[in-house]
Amino acid sequence: MKKIVIEFPENFNISDLEAVTAMAAQLYEMGKLSIGQAAQLAGYDKREFIEVLGTFGVSIFNYPVDDIDRDIRNADLDNL
Repeated sequence: MKKIVIEFPENFNISDLEAVTAMAAQLYEMGKLSIGQAAQLAGYDKREFIEVLGTFGVSIFNYPVDDIDRDIRNADLDNL
């Protein structure tokens, strides 16, 4: 497992849990981690992490716009 050490100035009012959760949320939003991986990194189960994502302004629907556009173009709308 990779270990990263981040040093914050004493006057930063952020807990270790807040820092690692923010990082996990950002990595999920960027598509670098799955929701399960991000939850594990932050120390939550998936359900808890999904609830926490909202406090960071991150949507659980992490589907790239390009993929949505491609799916729409490829959809057979006549068979809906």
